[in-house]
Amino acid sequence: MNTQHIDTLGKKLAEAALTTLVRICPEVRTASTEKLEAACTAMRAQSKWVIDELFADAKAAPGITHIALANAALSLAHEGVRIIRNLK
Repeated sequence: MNTQHIDTLGKKLAEAALTTLVRICPEVRTASTEKLEAACTAMRAQSKWVIDELFADAKAAPGITHIALANAALSLAHEGVRIIRNLK
């Protein structure tokens, strides 16, 4: 099985999620290393569910795959924001 495409998707999703996190959560700039690590851990913990949803959305509506990717990135970024801002 060629996993190159899946690896590429994962890297693009991670980059988009981190970029979104930095843009929507200015507290990232002053967060401690521990808080940033916790945010990344929370984002990773959600990644399987988010990727499953991304594939389901892309399969259901292939014409809007770019929107499904943006939604996945935002979902992951939201997890990071939740940790950095101490939200439940």
